[in-house]
Amino acid sequence: MAASVFDSALFSRLFPTGEVGRLFTDTAELRAMLLVEGMLAKVQGEQGIIPELSAAAISRAAMEVQLDPGALAHATGQNGVSVPALVAAFRSEMQAPEHAQYAHWGATSQDIIDTGLMLRLRQALGLIEKDIVAALDHLAQKAEDHADTPMPARTYGQHATPTSFGAVVASWGEPLLGLLGELPDLRRSCLLVSLSGAAGTASALGPQAAETRAALAKLLNLTNPERSWHTDRTPVLRIADWCSRIALAFGKMGEDATELVQSGISELSLGGGGSSSTMPQKQNPVAPSVLVALSRQTSGLMPVLQSAAMHRHQRDGAAWFTEWMCLPQIILGAASAAQTGLALCEGLAPNPEQMRAALNGSKDLIHAEALSFALANHLSRPDAQAATKALCKEAIEADVPLRTLVARDWPQLNTDVLFDPAHQMGQAPTAARTFAKQVRSAAKT
Repeated sequence: MAASVFDSALFSRLFPTGEVGRLFTDTAELRAMLLVEGMLAKVQGEQGIIPELSAAAISRAAMEVQLDPGALAHATGQNGVSVPALVAAFRSEMQAPEHAQYAHWGATSQDIIDTGLMLRLRQALGLIEKDIVAALDHLAQKAEDHADTPMPARTYGQHATPTSFGAVVASWGEPLLGLLGELPDLRRSCLLVSLSGAAGTASALGPQAAETRAALAKLLNLTNPERSWHTDRTPVLRIADWCSRIALAFGKMGEDATELVQSGISELSLGGGGSSSTMPQKQNPVAPSVLVALSRQTSGLMPVLQSAAMHRHQRDGAAWFTEWMCLPQIILGAASAAQTGLALCEGLAPNPEQMRAALNGSKDLIHAEALSFALANHLSRPDAQAATKALCKEAIEADVPLRTLVARDWPQLNTDVLFDPAHQMGQAPTAARTFAKQVRSAAKT
């Protein structure tokens, strides 16, 4: 098995990450860091900190030079970070030492690595957002189309009361819609430029350090934190947490979908499934299982990332390295969940006949709550509950539908309404339609 399913030739279609996967390669990391170096030189040239001619040469070379990640591996292993090797190789490739000497002026490795990371995270968030928006569009349509399609709700894995498939779909989509709403603030407050020098004091950046950082932030379209955040990993944690909750939201959908396609139930069609090597009758819920696995992985990695956010003093190598190991897997997990979830949303469809069969197959016991409240119009609430329990027990023991016993003992009750799921879904249809409207309203804005 490959070290990561996300970049495995064998498993990449099972755990697809789309364009986000390209952002977490050695080449993409080097390109992002070179971009930061080039833009830093551009700003410093405009401010007169380094010669303007050298700044132009550095910024141009940063866009043109191609570095081999493998050629930097030995020095990275020795130094613990890739930037010293990157800067040395970049200066050499420039073949203009009189200009190259001004590259990386006053910055530290962490400034370049963290700012490059933020550039890639910004792209990743945009790509994940695009898939979520598309998934929500499908969910909104299904919620609206099936707002009045009754099915059993389940608590503790058992039938509870009637709901609608549209409301179930809405419950899948509502967390995703909420997470989209968090994105503007997340981008503004967490996609930060880093430029604070070796120990966070910006001493080598000179008296214009604050202005340099602000100008670099503007040029890269990142937020200026107006401080050093070398050891404050809150921005990284918040982005990772957002991604982990994306995976969890899709994981919930996967859990429910897996249950709804169980043998003998099949209340849901997935629009295709996986085949078994020995059992030709099976269509396995592959996509839902992928979503559950991804949610478990990301939620499992979050505590490790959180522990890595506690840095000693002004920089902590071990904490930083731990972040490098965890963060890409969390981001790629969210990207894969969004891609897989979108595909599932496109294909899933309810099986109304099976849903109605599930409702009718419980001897009407799914309507016990409604019965207890109907009886409360004639008895005290405790007595109504006791009477309902007695009738339910008799229905089970005698293998008789509950409505038959109610018609016998309580002829004044309208059993046609009381035991009709369409009349017992409460606010479920309204919730489904409200969700669909919210998705369409969010799309317009």
